[in-house]
Amino acid sequence: MLAVAGCSSSPPTPTAPRVVEEARQNQPVGTRMPPINADMCKAGELQWLIGKPRTEIPVPVDVVTRRVVCTTCPVTEDYSPYRLNIFYNQQSGIVERVSCG
Repeated sequence: MLAVAGCSSSPPTPTAPRVVEEARQNQPVGTRMPPINADMCKAGELQWLIGKPRTEIPVPVDVVTRRVVCTTCPVTEDYSPYRLNIFYNQQSGIVERVSCG
């Protein structure tokens, strides 16, 4: 009688955080994603603007990484973790959201 041995594979080993970080570091610069909890654009520093008039938005030093736009205005959908977005209500002029992206 001929017995057929089944193929068995061992369960995958979980990826260690160190290995994941090394893999991320080896990716080309334009394709690296920042850590999920990172505040790359420093939106946390400007949360005080929410509920304030848009006239209180400080003039940025680096205009390339900041976007001030109304909540109903069209914007590009490209994501940049380094870009600070400040959204205000077009009718009231009140800041509603400060976020990265």
